[in-house]
Amino acid sequence: MLYSTDGRPAHDAMTTDGFVIIDNLIKPELLEPLREAAERVIKKARDGEWKERRFVGTPFPPWNEGTDVWGVQHLLNPELGEPVFAEWYGSEEMINAVCELLEVKPEELQLELFNMLVNPQDSDFDLPWHRDAIKPKVPADEERELLKIPHYGTQWNTALYDESCLFVVPASHHRIRTPEERDITVNDPLCRNMPGQLQVHLKAGQTVFYNNNILHRAIYYSANKRATLHASFGSTEGGHYRAANIFQHGLDWMNEDRFVKTLPPSLETPYKNLQAMSKRAQQEKEQKQPVSASA
Repeated sequence: MLYSTDGRPAHDAMTTDGFVIIDNLIKPELLEPLREAAERVIKKARDGEWKERRFVGTPFPPWNEGTDVWGVQHLLNPELGEPVFAEWYGSEEMINAVCELLEVKPEELQLELFNMLVNPQDSDFDLPWHRDAIKPKVPADEERELLKIPHYGTQWNTALYDESCLFVVPASHHRIRTPEERDITVNDPLCRNMPGQLQVHLKAGQTVFYNNNILHRAIYYSANKRATLHASFGSTEGGHYRAANIFQHGLDWMNEDRFVKTLPPSLETPYKNLQAMSKRAQQEKEQKQPVSASA
């Protein structure tokens, strides 16, 4: 059984709090290779050699303008030439942890996103309070209904260096926002004093898994070195519900044979599941398109 750093069963902590911190999901011999690969990728992004990056001033995609980088996209893209990321993403430790948290078998996993969060160089950058899949201005009744949809996946941050960037409101994934929370998320989303907020402290090698419907934000400190692996897996049971959130990041390169050839065996079935989800999501989108009348 997987346990949180405070000794609780990890699944129970995740269900109750909406997040859980876990040790030792990076093999000791992989930490330095991951750091070295991260440094090479960060340099490419900051130098403009790698264009898939997130810029200070823009919290959500598309990230088209800026110079100071706070995130690097698509670490599995073969153009980066860093196979250690796929090795870790598909490692036994990570696969087993995700399966336990989602209560699924490895063959039911759906490959999704793998990015990196880094410290800006010029200034601190605040991300707003948000839920990933629910917009701040939705009415309370709609928010309540959206929160009833099973999550069908998990995302996580794995710190390659000590960091304290993520803030969450524990257990907020279970409920609609309070009036004060709603006011903050709509009118003052950069507020640094959300009631009940908790700053998440990670030591190098630790991972925080979290439900992306939890109220959360982050502060990117320019003075503190950060290289955090930011990734997600879904499940085949309802992975199509995650399609809009996943495909907004532009994953056409995953359809190429050169990408498929880089996958370790543990990721071959999750990749096939991703392709099936993409096809299903496209079919559903086409079915919802209005039929135009012909004269």
